[in-house]
Amino acid sequence: MAVLVGKKAPLFEADAVVNGGEFVEKFSLQQYIGKKHVIFFFYPLDFTFVCPTELLAFQEKLQEFEKRNVAVVGCSIDSKFSHWAWLNTEKKKGGIHGVKYPIVSDLSKTIAANYDVLAGEWIYNEDGTIEFEGKAQAYRGLFLIDKQGIVRHQVVNDFPLGRSIDEALRMVDALQFFEENGEVCPADWHKGDEGMKENAESVANYLSNH
Repeated sequence: MAVLVGKKAPLFEADAVVNGGEFVEKFSLQQYIGKKHVIFFFYPLDFTFVCPTELLAFQEKLQEFEKRNVAVVGCSIDSKFSHWAWLNTEKKKGGIHGVKYPIVSDLSKTIAANYDVLAGEWIYNEDGTIEFEGKAQAYRGLFLIDKQGIVRHQVVNDFPLGRSIDEALRMVDALQFFEENGEVCPADWHKGDEGMKENAESVANYLSNH
């Protein structure tokens, strides 16, 4: 599994569905560089079980991300038509009706491969033919990308393990606190807590008070 933290986030152009049902061609994260932080997350498949709980949870907290000037973008290997159908299916029927943030279609699986969250790989057989080995789906990867397009945080869960949206918000708060104050964030830091300067005296003072 590649560690992308500290590196440029892989860019792409792909089909996406935005605003709960509008098709967009050549959607790209490039539009946010210099303007917004981005939470870019992958999920395995549309019309599954854990996935709608995550996508709906991101929607429920979308205003919190927007207050922080953060764009939320989802992605899976499904087609844009599958995304559209899922977005237009009621929650009680397993759908994600009401989700407004962009959902990218990675039908070619190249985006998931570039972020190294694809649960499998293409291999050559002895006869020279190529086939996919593993699950042609993305793990539950999440990437926090700053305004310069650099990945500052990543976490990858296996298929059965849903993510914490509150933890994603906490990491956004921590990054923005550091950017604004130049102070680092100790263990279990939350918005409103004090930070630490990067020197021995600051560490000693912090530890003596906690």
